[in-house]
Amino acid sequence: MKIMVTGNMGYVGPGVLNQLRQSYPQATLIGLDNGYFAHCLTNADVLPELRADSQLFADVRHLREDLFEGVDAVVHLAAISNDPMGNKFEEVTYDVNFQASVNLARQAKAAGVKSFVFASSCSMYGLADDTPRKETSPLNPLTAYAKSKVRTEAELQKFADRDFTVTCPRFATACGMSPRLRLDLVVNDFVACAVTSGIITILSDGTPWRPLIHVRDMARAIDWAIGRGATHGNFLAVNVGSNTWNYQVKQLAEAVAKVMPDVSISINKNAPPDNRSYRVDFGLYEKLAPAHQPQVDLLTTIRELKSGLEAMGFSDSKFRGSMYMRLEVLKRLQEKGLIDGKLVWTGA
Repeated sequence: MKIMVTGNMGYVGPGVLNQLRQSYPQATLIGLDNGYFAHCLTNADVLPELRADSQLFADVRHLREDLFEGVDAVVHLAAISNDPMGNKFEEVTYDVNFQASVNLARQAKAAGVKSFVFASSCSMYGLADDTPRKETSPLNPLTAYAKSKVRTEAELQKFADRDFTVTCPRFATACGMSPRLRLDLVVNDFVACAVTSGIITILSDGTPWRPLIHVRDMARAIDWAIGRGATHGNFLAVNVGSNTWNYQVKQLAEAVAKVMPDVSISINKNAPPDNRSYRVDFGLYEKLAPAHQPQVDLLTTIRELKSGLEAMGFSDSKFRGSMYMRLEVLKRLQEKGLIDGKLVWTGA
């Protein structure tokens, strides 16, 4: 079996390679990445890409037709991966997250790929009331990132047939330690605040809802998606997370303070409303993938992040302007003339 993972050199990718190496020890694993964040290693024991059989460097906007020859499954993680980057680079987000994803799926299908897994997002539910959102609920994407996921899912459904199974796990907000840690994620941010300053600074009023999932559990879900076949339809979009992991932002801060009792919490009560608030129903995923349910709980996630940051000697209280924020990495690459306004490598 041959499996290609795009965007494998980001936050989620290392865990996916690790999971797939365990589940498919004899498989040929191929990584494909543009390399923006290849240098952003954090407390990694080994280079994560050593678990792949080969590592390709390429821009998903410009892929050769022959790259998918002999590939059985594609896991498509490559994306402009959060709202701040999407807001800053809206046109690029459209090109990468939507157009390139659709073209990539078209190429994969033409080459005979059987299983296509597209990393989608619960963010497409946007502003919602307290009723947990199901897969059949109305979509209300508020940002360029969320809109790109909605559009791509709609196009991918047109490709799905008995020979090309498409699975779109709509992931909850990621969290947890990774060999390429991001701190532009709510739980990770709060733990970093606690470790560096002893004060968790909530930029909103703390009331928005967020569903969460650990990166290792994301990898477990992708493992399931690859092997599910067409048992639940040629096309499947499914919320991936746990009903026990729907939290308000202020509850997440309180959980960090429970693990680190000397920490205080600062809430910006005068902050403008954060309309990205939604609870999610993960009942369908629980029914379809009973052997691949999330296993890491919130307090364990917080403890692992605390230990990981302390092992790194992490002490930068101004980390929100650091290389641990993906947008800051892209901005610095631009400032150095290494990538242009469309995030294409310049060869400088």
